[in-house]
Amino acid sequence: MAAQKINEALEHIAKAEKYLKTGFLKWKPDYDSAATEYGKAGTAPDGSLPLTVSLQEMQRLPEAVQLIEKASMMYLENGTPDTAAIALERAGKLIENVSPEKAVQLYQQAASVFENEERLRQALEMLGKASRLLVRGRRLDEAALSLQKEKSIYKEIENYPTCYKKTTAQVLVHLHRNDYVAAERCVRESYSIPGFNGSEDCAALEQLLEGYDQQDQDQVSEVCNLPLFKYMDNDYAKLGLTLVVPGGGIKKKSPNTAQDKTRGPATVGSHADEEEDEYSGGLC
Repeated sequence: MAAQKINEALEHIAKAEKYLKTGFLKWKPDYDSAATEYGKAGTAPDGSLPLTVSLQEMQRLPEAVQLIEKASMMYLENGTPDTAAIALERAGKLIENVSPEKAVQLYQQAASVFENEERLRQALEMLGKASRLLVRGRRLDEAALSLQKEKSIYKEIENYPTCYKKTTAQVLVHLHRNDYVAAERCVRESYSIPGFNGSEDCAALEQLLEGYDQQDQDQVSEVCNLPLFKYMDNDYAKLGLTLVVPGGGIKKKSPNTAQDKTRGPATVGSHADEEEDEYSGGLC
């Protein structure tokens, strides 16, 4: 049955490639017919993927993805971008467990197509998948940029509470990159988002940054175990649970330290003085 499906798919591919050829009597490729044939090769009338399933069984997933990518290009050239984006998303899902890097690329391409068509919610769904895969693969520099892109679009459509969540994810990513400055800047820039200043998210991030800066592992762990962090998407929740302060500070606070904290942070050198002045009013 699988072999029969493959043979049928290959026949459609051959027809599609024929439509794309030009000659003495045929000057322009027939993109419309080619896209139709590629679609038949990759999908059945019920919407299933006979070709890609068969190729998956034969461990030829990259071929299947290449086929779908080719079909998506035909759809774009034929003026049906929505179908192209759906095809790219389908390819991303197919290859995600085998090649997350390729899946990220496909999701980003799909997001770009959706964004160009002003279908921002669909674009955000694709960007969210790409961001999570980047975090999972520890490609944190790219993840930070992807999250910023998400946040910008959420701000554009005035979904401010989700902007707060993306800020939290960004801060966790930056701290795992050992870039406290970028994490702090991310929070500061978020003050321009309506409602962020004074929100639960802002207060938690203030405590997190304070604990991280003071190398207080207890405070960092306490914040990262708040429901606000624990119930994020798994990839971001794991960042919180595995966050370690510089130097790996795992020493528990003594009662004296807890009492000192009520009187304000200790001053150690000029850097501490600057930090105390800077944060005397709180981050938010």
